[in-house]
This record gives sequence, structure tokens and C-alpha cells, in this order.
Amino acid sequence: MKVLIDACVLFPTVLREIVLGVAATGAFRPLWSPRLLEEWARAAAKAGAAAEAMARGEIAVLRAAWPDAEVRPRDGDLARLWLPDANDVHVLAAAVAGSADLILTANARDFPRHILAEEGLDRRAPDELLMDLWLADSAAVAAVVARVHAEAERLAGAPLAPRALLKRARLPRLAKALYPR
Repeated sequence: MKVLIDACVLFPTVLREIVLGVAATGAFRPLWSPRLLEEWARAAAKAGAAAEAMARGEIAVLRAAWPDAEVRPRDGDLARLWLPDANDVHVLAAAVAGSADLILTANARDFPRHILAEEGLDRRAPDELLMDLWLADSAAVAAVVARVHAEAERLAGAPLAPRALLKRARLPRLAKALYPR
């Protein structure tokens, strides 16, 4: 399964690390465009020059780790496609160019399923996709989450409640599944 990852999933860090960690298990093949990576860097820049520099470094590492993941939208697709927010057409065009099966985004409103279906695509929220993948292989997803949680604690220099960390990453269903009360 090929999954085009929207910028709102690439940034923030915990969400990106979980999604890409699960992709690294072979659960799906990630795709993105140069513009989506640039949107991530610009979003990080709002936190300052150091945050932007860190994001650009992470982007370089990502490109090296996934050399076949970058797709470029075709001009013809950019001209013919339509979405409620014209600023998101490049995401749909990249998904079409990469022969993606779905777009992974937290922005459901601007990616109506009926429009995506015309291009043979679906849309999923990160929590929805990760829950489906957890149901298929709970050990693999749990291992990725445990690694990301451990790294978040290391960087924070303090214990972090794993369920709360996942909820802040907009993964409430996965949090409940992995860490039931």
C-alpha cells in the first residue's frame, strides 16, 4: 500500500516518528512531495531558526532513508484537479503522480472522499490508519510506539505518560488501545 503523507502528519515530531516507524516495518510505503517537505520546514520555522534548521536536517535524513518516496506532481494534474482548498491540490496531484492508495491527513474537510475516489484514492486520518495497522500487527505497532516514547522521554529528560503523549500527537484511539486504563 502506498500512502502519501500530508505535511500536517510530517510535522509534529511524535506523530511523524510513529507513522514513519510503522512504515519502516513494511506496513506501507510512504510518499511525499518536495512541497510537502518544504511545508514541514516552514511550519517548524515558526518556532525559530534553530527549529527550522533541525527540520531541514531531519528532512535530509528522511530523503536519504527513503530515496524512492519523493514524488513530483505533474503540471497536467495540477491544472485539472480540484479540491475545496486550492492550496491542497498539490497534495492530491502528488498522490496521483505517485500512484498512492490513500492520502494520510488530519485535514478531512479539504479532502472529500468522493473527489478522491474519482482518482482511485482514499483518505485516512493517522489515528485511523495506525489503528487498522495495529489490528493487523499489534506487536509491530506497539514496538514502534515504545521506541518513540522512550526517545521522547530521553529528549525531555523526564518521564512522560505514554497515553498522554499519544493523545497530544492526535492518536487518541491508538492511545486507548495500547494503554487501556
